[in-house]
Amino acid sequence: MTQVPSHEDFWVFGYGSLMWNPGFPHIEVKPARLIGAHRSLCVYSYVHRGTEERPGLVLGLDRGGSCRGLAFKVQATDREAVVEYLRAREQVTRVYKEAVRPVVFAEGRGHALVYLVDRTHQQYAGVLDAPHQLEIVRHAHGQSGPNTDYVVSTAQHLRDMGVVDRHLFWLAEELEPHRPAVTGESGGNQAATQ
Repeated sequence: MTQVPSHEDFWVFGYGSLMWNPGFPHIEVKPARLIGAHRSLCVYSYVHRGTEERPGLVLGLDRGGSCRGLAFKVQATDREAVVEYLRAREQVTRVYKEAVRPVVFAEGRGHALVYLVDRTHQQYAGVLDAPHQLEIVRHAHGQSGPNTDYVVSTAQHLRDMGVVDRHLFWLAEELEPHRPAVTGESGGNQAATQ
């Protein structure tokens, strides 16, 4: 994170599970739009939502466009612990690259720490058509549970927060009849995406 001075508070941009389960201390949260990348179901999951033999699919920030999400302001004094936590969470297999990118707030602009998908990584799925995505998600299961749960839960959280993602909503509607019943689902492991 060399682009953000270590003595300043900084922003972290969340586009998926970080929005409802950040897992790190922060002093402010506000809606933000990331410039230059969009939310996409473009990462093969070999750990949390699939295996190497039967990978699942999870979200990544892929290049181009923009993405609505939430920005979390982190105090400079928490910097080391928060960055260490985020790296452990987001870079298990190094499919995401850490970067600082421009974000737009209702009252201005800023920069935020983000994790962008590495298009050269073996887990980058690229642009898959919807039937192929459905097939992968329906049959994948990893350490954090069924891939179906991840997609359906993510879509519901986005809806609850007023973030529209028509493609993800459509996938969730198609997957809902196939979602296994989970007793006592708390969402505790939904943050894990790789």
